[in-house]
Amino acid sequence: MKQNLAAQLFTVRDLLREDYPGVLRELKDMGWPGVQISGLFDYSKEEIAAVLNETGLKTAGLHAGIDRLRNDLQSVVEEADTFQTKDIICPYVPEDLRHEEGYRKLKEDLNAIAGKLEKDGYRISYHNHDFEAQTQVNGKNALDFLLDPGEGNKILAEIDVYWVKKSGLDPLEYVKQFKDRMPIVHLKDMADNTEQSFTEIGNGIIDFAPILRWGEQNGIEWFAVEQDTCPGNPLESLAVSLNNLNRIIDGL
Repeated sequence: MKQNLAAQLFTVRDLLREDYPGVLRELKDMGWPGVQISGLFDYSKEEIAAVLNETGLKTAGLHAGIDRLRNDLQSVVEEADTFQTKDIICPYVPEDLRHEEGYRKLKEDLNAIAGKLEKDGYRISYHNHDFEAQTQVNGKNALDFLLDPGEGNKILAEIDVYWVKKSGLDPLEYVKQFKDRMPIVHLKDMADNTEQSFTEIGNGIIDFAPILRWGEQNGIEWFAVEQDTCPGNPLESLAVSLNNLNRIIDGL
């Protein structure tokens, strides 16, 4: 399982703007087997792919916003090909689309994109936050509407366990409904404070051992670690998360 851990590069986004290749090399030296791409920050896809090839870092999917997926799909696919991944994830819904009709259109469009690309092996997933719980569509919250396993729905899940916890649900029980429908899961811990702030894996209140155990048995290919904000250098936070994850895995 340790070979299936990836650092979500949104965690180190500010550092990437300064030295994307150097950050990738440091993550490899730290012991990360893979990374999840969340932007190029004025570097070319060829530059980044060259460093991935140099270091041996694998790509655990590519995040691309809904505007890019709707209006610039070919360039997204070209990036996925360059980074040698078949997983393309919609990571966010802009605030002006967080209403019933917006989610209906999102589901329709993501399914159309998935249908167009599936013959070439690409997979389209959706990454949750907690705001989907604030909108009802067809009698269920927007996330359950988007990821409903009903016939014809091609959208896969990239569940972020922190946001599930913040929504008041049990992360393990929630992810269980996505057996073999979630290639990548997002691991993110919640601090034991009133703000429910982000913290390093293993330093918070989420129990990751059963999530890891379930994931290994039920189709999870990558466990991607993301920390939206860090108290100091985000690379140091990722080092703590990796060390704690390796310790948890050793104890499974």
